[in-house]
Amino acid sequence: MKFINREDELSSLQRIYHSDGFQFVPIYGRRRIGKTRLIQEFIQDRAAIYFLADSVSETEQLKNLGRIVGEYFNDMVLVDAGFKDWYQFFRYIREKHKKRLILVIDEFPYLVNSNRAISSIFQKGIDEYLKGTNIFLILMGSSIGMMEKEVLFYKAPLYGRRTASLEVKEMTFGALKGFFPGKDFEDLVKIYSVVGTVPAYIEKINPKLDIFGNIKELILDKVTFLYNEVEYILREELREPRNYFVILKAIAQGKRKLSEIINETGFEKSLVSRYIDILRGLRFIEKDIPVTEKYPERSKQGIYSLHDNFFTFWFKYVFPNKSRLEIGREDYVLKLIKDSFEHHISMIYEDICIDQCKSLMMEGVIQFSLIGRWWSKKGEIDIVALDEETKTAYFGECKWSNKKVGDDIYKSLTRKSELVDWHRGRRRDKFILFSKKGFTQRMIEIAKKEDLLLIQKDRRIS
Repeated sequence: MKFINREDELSSLQRIYHSDGFQFVPIYGRRRIGKTRLIQEFIQDRAAIYFLADSVSETEQLKNLGRIVGEYFNDMVLVDAGFKDWYQFFRYIREKHKKRLILVIDEFPYLVNSNRAISSIFQKGIDEYLKGTNIFLILMGSSIGMMEKEVLFYKAPLYGRRTASLEVKEMTFGALKGFFPGKDFEDLVKIYSVVGTVPAYIEKINPKLDIFGNIKELILDKVTFLYNEVEYILREELREPRNYFVILKAIAQGKRKLSEIINETGFEKSLVSRYIDILRGLRFIEKDIPVTEKYPERSKQGIYSLHDNFFTFWFKYVFPNKSRLEIGREDYVLKLIKDSFEHHISMIYEDICIDQCKSLMMEGVIQFSLIGRWWSKKGEIDIVALDEETKTAYFGECKWSNKKVGDDIYKSLTRKSELVDWHRGRRRDKFILFSKKGFTQRMIEIAKKEDLLLIQKDRRIS
């Protein structure tokens, strides 16, 4: 698959590579996000050993590792015998390497499962064998909870040994253009609203089919890997995922406040709060706070959303219809999706508009230090971007509909902006309207005279 849109991550690894001495970098991120592809790009044409751990016994892990290391150093005895223990491995690497060597161990949590003391063993291995060498050690993991517990958190055995760390996250909406250069903006939005920007999902998309053809073939067909993908990921992270499924379904279907989730699930508040904290820690859901809140963690205004577009789509359409899909009623479920798909996109379109605001800032068109959404009991605004230095506030409205945006939308936005209590009376207000269909002529004329940007799809027209 073509390597796309990981320039920042690759640049960081290259900078660390050219630093002197031993380096230890944990790399983590959810499954299918592209960690391994990033590392493949990084280690090509460099001296490197890559080992992928598996869910086998520790003895088998050491044997497999010995084969990989032995092949690299052309040591047939090691290929046949493998390593007897981890300290033999550390000694061997220290003695054999002569120059900068990248040592990658992928899916480190599998090693933890085979030996609960493995992090302490690696701590000792680093302290007694690898420090003082030119080895660049990379431990990778898809289980964020396990990586935090064993490597990243303060009490983790390996906490004080890392020289840097890297979380590989989802790419922005703009990255999709690199995967589908022939697709127009609307097609890219539809793809994004279903699979997000997870590379392993994107590469499954058939560009010759429309989005509904892809949904039917890749997600609704019970023999495909995307059909059960979400369940597989959750079961890897959670011991008893059943209750978590109920909460995730409630959020995906629009129950975003804590009180709404409690009412929808019927669970006790304390139970829901605990499950939500766990899901947030694992990056499955996120908490949104009005962008003007001074103390976000104390705010009682929080609403929840699923972090991943594919998870949202799956819990909204696949999970509630599993019984139908199991007996082959894909066409029935597909019709349900078609009937509400534009509304589904409209909710995700706001995230795309936020990405577009960030692009506008990179281009020097606007400037802000904080961006998000705003709401109160009196109203809500799709996008609010704040620049503390210049006391400038940008207010944005996102319209994914087949109707052109007129001055009524603009007037409504200006009225709502007056509700926002951020440097009230001392700030400068600017406005941005985003539209799928475009704008009325009167709206275009107004934009020429006022502090107003108009964005149609991916094109700035004023």
